[in-house]
Amino acid sequence: MEELDTKQKYKLKRFINQLKHIRGRHTELVSVYIPQGSELIKTIQHLEQEQGTASNIKDAKTRKHVQDSLEKAVRHLRLYKKTPENGLACFAGNTSTNESKVNIEVFSIEPPLPLNTRMYRCDQTFMLDVLEDQLEHNESFALIVMDKREATLGVLRGNTIKSLVSLTSGVPGKYKTGGQSAARFARLREEAAKEFYKRIAEAAHKEFIGNKQLKGILVGGPGHTKNEFIDGDFLQNELKDKILSTVDITYTDEFGLQDLVEKSKDAISQQSITKEKEILTKFLELLGRQPGKVVYGEEETIKALKNGVVEILIISESVEDKLGEELEEMAAQYGSSTEIVSTETQEGQQFKSLGGIGAILRYAVK
Repeated sequence: MEELDTKQKYKLKRFINQLKHIRGRHTELVSVYIPQGSELIKTIQHLEQEQGTASNIKDAKTRKHVQDSLEKAVRHLRLYKKTPENGLACFAGNTSTNESKVNIEVFSIEPPLPLNTRMYRCDQTFMLDVLEDQLEHNESFALIVMDKREATLGVLRGNTIKSLVSLTSGVPGKYKTGGQSAARFARLREEAAKEFYKRIAEAAHKEFIGNKQLKGILVGGPGHTKNEFIDGDFLQNELKDKILSTVDITYTDEFGLQDLVEKSKDAISQQSITKEKEILTKFLELLGRQPGKVVYGEEETIKALKNGVVEILIISESVEDKLGEELEEMAAQYGSSTEIVSTETQEGQQFKSLGGIGAILRYAVK
């Protein structure tokens, strides 16, 4: 799958963040996904039919909001001569936070990657999973599910789980056969388990070492077994340091991978917030202790970028699209990394109050 460039990422993330906090009072927010290559007129006709169906909604306010949202979506789609090359995502609904006022708005975006999903949905929130999957497809999480008999390694990209490697061991069952002392049997079993852990680690190193898009590692299995593996000297520190979550699960096959992801959802969502908080905490601490090591504000940040002294450019999602894109392109040109931060955390709000643009420098400047 092709990579998104910084401009595409910024535009898509900004669009998603603009919509993700909007809440309908009832199931009245309309989401429409039109896949690449499909006939736009068919989607328009479908939405016109849904306007008629919406007349059956019992609550008068909800009925009117849905019908008005569909009408606005249809009018918007008629502005297009045909379905854009990658398809189109369109959202419409009442965005007013004041219950006594109505503000029906429509939003649309041609995704940076081809859309294969066809969807019409009415809900209390806009359906953004498909777009989020495009945004996150190049960020991955390593998955390891294991016990002493079997292990499966996989990867999570966006919402897609892919199984990579399956291993089985020669570790004997818990009960010895005749002719062996209990102590000897236990020792052989332990040695076989350690050899299996080594094979799991070798497979993990082969699949995940050097993967710059790897955001973290999730490990699942019976309690004692996975802890033995993690606490032992099997995984290299590069991977061990990236372990975000360990969970108890029963299955160690592809079902186990799905169970692991399901039980690690909080850790996965927290990871991006934690990274964001760490960057902003570092920025704010330097601002207090070593002010020469950071800059903030549009003018000072651009000056530092052009002088080649920016290590990390930080842009708040509150910054206007065009300016954010220009700054990201400039950062790429001068070899600086870029982090886009939300306004959902206390640190994010504090950074926004500083103008929403800043940078951590490679070294202190006067």
